Amino acid sequence: MTNLILAAIAALIVGIVIGAIVGRSGQGSTLRQRRAEQQAEELRNEYTRYQAQVNEHFMESAHLLRQFNDAYRDVNQHLARGANRLCNDEEWMAELAEQTSRKRLEEVSEDGAEPPRDYAPKTSGTLSEDFGLKKGEKAPQV
Repeated sequence: MTNLILAAIAALIVGIVIGAIVGRSGQGSTLRQRRAEQQAEELRNEYTRYQAQVNEHFMESAHLLRQFNDAYRDVNQHLARGANRLCNDEEWMAELAEQTSRKRLEEVSEDGAEPPRDYAPKTSGTLSEDFGLKKGEKAPQV
């Protein structure tokens, strides 16, 4: 019977040691899980702060652009009022307007660029291969 009691005590001690080891490993995983949750929460908070900063930046940018547009409009109106008040010569105003429009047209036509056409004139047919070539020229072989 003493052997049975000693075996029971030895089994109890072995069980306590195994239980302590398993219990500590469970606490380690719980601790790791808590750390991971804290890191995730910190990342969420950082992301929320970043979003708030971006929103604030764009709100301030919009406000500054609105102020800029208002100031530009005020300067433009001031110049227009000054021109109307100081330049009463109608012929001079008409000539100035004509020169301005002529310059705009010259600027457009000086570089010779025109928008690309996705069609050929009706005289040669739609998407004609010889469109834009002088008579007698052949289309380059690709």
